[in-house]
Amino acid sequence: MSVTKRDYYEVLSVSRDCDEQSLKSAYRKLALQYHPDRNPDNPVAEEKFKEAAEAYAVLSDSQKRASYDRFGHQGVSNGVGQGFDESAFGDFSDILGDLFGLGDVFGNGRGRRQRVQRGEDLRYDLEITFEDVMNGISADVQVPRLEACAKCHGAGAEPNGGLVMCATCNGRGEVLYQQSFLSIRKTCPTCSGRGQVIRQACSLCRGEGYSRTQKRLKVNIPAGVDTGTRLRLAGEGNPGPAGGQPGDLYVVLKVKDHPIFERREGNLHCTLPVNIAQAALGAEIDIETFDGPQKVRIPEGTQSGAMVKIRNLGVPEVNGRSRGDLYVHMDVQVPKKLTREQRKLFEQLGEMLPAENTPHEHSVFEKVRNFFH
Repeated sequence: MSVTKRDYYEVLSVSRDCDEQSLKSAYRKLALQYHPDRNPDNPVAEEKFKEAAEAYAVLSDSQKRASYDRFGHQGVSNGVGQGFDESAFGDFSDILGDLFGLGDVFGNGRGRRQRVQRGEDLRYDLEITFEDVMNGISADVQVPRLEACAKCHGAGAEPNGGLVMCATCNGRGEVLYQQSFLSIRKTCPTCSGRGQVIRQACSLCRGEGYSRTQKRLKVNIPAGVDTGTRLRLAGEGNPGPAGGQPGDLYVVLKVKDHPIFERREGNLHCTLPVNIAQAALGAEIDIETFDGPQKVRIPEGTQSGAMVKIRNLGVPEVNGRSRGDLYVHMDVQVPKKLTREQRKLFEQLGEMLPAENTPHEHSVFEKVRNFFH
């Protein structure tokens, strides 16, 4: 009795006009659901996995897909359409390897894959001043890290004859396992993908391959950075095992607080104390900024808490040309002690002000009295 094959688009639950990414996503989902390693001793799941793999093998190939769209299963009957053919699935290692960490699958014979590991990334915390933020700075830092041994260059073995071929993988760095119908390549557990093992440890580093040292580096810090900014120095991390690519160094900044200026995003804020006469009559006051002395005009009748904005005196944009603004907040200060002459002047002023202030004061008292009654 013949068994009718299901439509490949139906198998993957995709439309006939789906793109390559949608096709791959659909197959990933089914492979994750029905993979035999996740469904041991389950023949139904294994058949569904084979069916999905067969459908993807056809539809992911533009020529086979065009033939299938025109002639159906007959159009691909001389290929994987005759059944599950392991040799047709060599291109699936990127999909299944991502899902299950299997490496090369189906024993596609592509040869040894490189297993050299990348070195560890490092972090260095650096505290800078507010002035450094405004102007930028080039800082010298001493970074503790590993350096490849001068004698064995990170191999961990004596230069002449210290390394021998791994007997487990015969120098390939990988071993082949048979799981269900899959031939799976995994990193050799003995040599960790190196293909060699140490027979005689390096006498200088005692087999570690590295020495601990302090490296002096120059870090260029642009203006405008803030606390938490990370600067990446490529290749300045720890070296990789067995000659692998070194990691990176990340310099993480912390900015000291400034006694006068406060940063709020790209703007600066400060408080300017003014006396009653300056607030009432208006004045011009010189203040120190990161760009030198600047005149601040205090309008007549300024109230405490009023704010004056000075454009383009704020924090520079990182690697940009624009700057934020400077906001000067007025703090009108009332004298706590008066001389006899000052008191006399204020008394004279007080006699002149009630006519203007009394109606306002009465209205406030009336509101309070009405609230409680």
